[in-house]
Parts: sequence; structure tokens; C-alpha cells
Amino acid sequence: MLNRRHLRIKVLQALYAYFQSEEDNYNRTEKELMHSIDKIYELYLFLLLSFEELKSVEETRLEELKSKIRPTESDLNPNRKFVQNSVFRLLEDNKSLRRTAEEHKINWLGDENQEMFKKMMAQIREDENYFSYMSLETTSFEEDLEYACLLFKNDIANSPLIYNFFEEKSIHWLDDIDLACSMVLKTIKSFSEAGPNEILPLYKEGDDEQEFVRILLRKTINNDKDNLELIDDLTKNWELDRIAKMDIILMKMAITELQEFSNIPKKVTLNEYIEISKFYSTPKSNGFINGILDKAIDRLEKDNKIVKIGRGLMD
Repeated sequence: MLNRRHLRIKVLQALYAYFQSEEDNYNRTEKELMHSIDKIYELYLFLLLSFEELKSVEETRLEELKSKIRPTESDLNPNRKFVQNSVFRLLEDNKSLRRTAEEHKINWLGDENQEMFKKMMAQIREDENYFSYMSLETTSFEEDLEYACLLFKNDIANSPLIYNFFEEKSIHWLDDIDLACSMVLKTIKSFSEAGPNEILPLYKEGDDEQEFVRILLRKTINNDKDNLELIDDLTKNWELDRIAKMDIILMKMAITELQEFSNIPKKVTLNEYIEISKFYSTPKSNGFINGILDKAIDRLEKDNKIVKIGRGLMD
């Protein structure tokens, strides 16, 4: 499931594109934003389906070994521990995953994709974790689960082949891959032999995440003039055109969030945008943004423009 920080980042990216564009097309910006968030779920589904593809590639290889003109004993009776991994089977038989993937039209069909998984599987067979797993004389669900997690972290999530595929599919996915990977690991670790084994939804039922995204985007655009005037007033020693555009957008978002979301503590808003600035702006931006937002909070509180409802939310 999506977390608030990642949603803020997606809104930041949408606002940056909006303010950089000469077109004042708010509706298209919102539509593209929601589409980019939906694409994260497609990335999650692709990654979950990769286990089945690797298993299929390996099963095909084992069958081809038996068809050799002079097969060896190991060709005829290969170690099938990998293809019999119980977590792979649970994913392959998962009706929820199958149904959701079909709804989103997500699959790994195509010769080029199959060739990619053959290369990945060849690399996996050289991996130390693979040797250790295949050498185990015992068989248990816990061992299969542990290996499935190791396989994903080391050989799927960090595969250059997978990265290239995702980069070609969507320019945004490399920003989203860490979140999607954490969702995959959370899903796998929740599996049990008894079940039920459900995949994660994009949004948790009953949450207001979609509303949060839309309001943050809309209000930041609608309040742009007021926010810009406040930032200009609080940065008297700076000319606005000397401040990084990303810093200005981050401050506009934070000022909007402080005023529009009565259920989000001030400290949470402040810390979130400072943390985001460390990755999406200049090296000194976090200190600069922190100082300006502290002043903004003082000003907005004096003007009674920050209202927090709930115990402890004024902190």
C-alpha cells in the first residue's frame, strides 16, 4: 500500500511539471497524477508475477535436459527444489493476483521478456544463495519463504535487466521501484501455508489517500498566489528567482498542507518536506526550507490560518 511520503513526492512531480509548463491545464495535471499513482500498482504486479516466470523458465530447462541424446543421471533426476518452492506455488495459484493482473492487463508475455527471464535465471544459478538453498536436505515452508525473500531482494529487485525493462516502460518507475519492492516483500512475508494469501490493494480500504492527493494538488495550485507572496515576504534577503524552483514548490506544498489538513500534525508536515528536499533538491535545501517553514508556521498561527483538530495535533 502507498505511504503518504510517496504520495507527496508524486504530487511534487506533478506540480513541478505543471509550473514548468506554459499550459494552465489543471485537469490534465490531476489526471496524469492519478495515472502515475496507478502505474505504481502495475509495477508491483509485474514484480509479483516475476517469480512464476522464473519458475517456468527453470522447469522448461529441466525438461530439455531430459531430452538430451545422452542425458546424465542428474539430467534425468534433477534437483527440483527451486521449481517446487511452496511460495512460488502460492503466487502461481493465487486467484487474487491472477484476477488483478488480468484487470490491469499485466503479464510477461512476449519472446523478448522470456529471453530476459532466461538470462536472469542463468545468473541466479550462479548465485551463492541459490547454491545454499539447493543444497538443503530439509524442506519446509519457512525455508522456502526465506529463500523467496532473498531471491527477490538480490536477484529480482536488483536485476539490471528488470531495471532496463521498467525504465523503458515508464520514466517514473525508477522513482517508484523501492516502494513497489517493499510492497512485494510485505506481501510475500504475509503468506502462510494455511492462507488466505491476499495481495495488497493500492489504497487501504477506508483510507482517504486519494482525497489527500487531490486536495493537496488542487489547493497548492489554487493558493499559488497567496503562498508565493508569503514565501516572498519570508525570504526578503533572497530574490525568488535565486531560490531553487523545487524548493519553492516544496514550501508551497507544505504551507498548503499546514492549512488544509487539520488532522496532520505540524511536525509531521515539516519533517516530511524537509526529508523530501534531501532527495529532490539541492544539498543545502533542507536547512533553508526548515528555516522558512518555521517562520511560515509562526505567521500562519498568528493569522489563525492553522487549525488542528485532535489530541496532540498542534505540535
